[in-house]
Amino acid sequence: MISNPDGSLFNMPLSLLQDTPFKDYLVPGIILTIAVGMVNLLAVFFNMQRHRNRYNWAMAGGVMICGWILVQIALIHEVSWLQFLYLGAGFFTILLAYQLKGKWAV
Repeated sequence: MISNPDGSLFNMPLSLLQDTPFKDYLVPGIILTIAVGMVNLLAVFFNMQRHRNRYNWAMAGGVMICGWILVQIALIHEVSWLQFLYLGAGFFTILLAYQLKGKWAV
């Protein structure tokens, strides 16, 4: 999204952004990289280090994924099966990290 802000790399038309504050995919790509990518990368790093807060970072990563998808659906007013897949992955990440932290969700 950052390297091709016109959406051509992923076959995403710019018309998806017509009701949003964005004119191309550059700013959403930067936000996605920082907010979702960096938080999840930190979660991986802390997990590899076996840091005591690793499950908190994993839950934060799942929250960021779910939040990104929900905001995306709200802004573009279109729904794809892929969004449900990512929403499920984010929710599963939150639940699994919560379970591993020792607080049983079910």
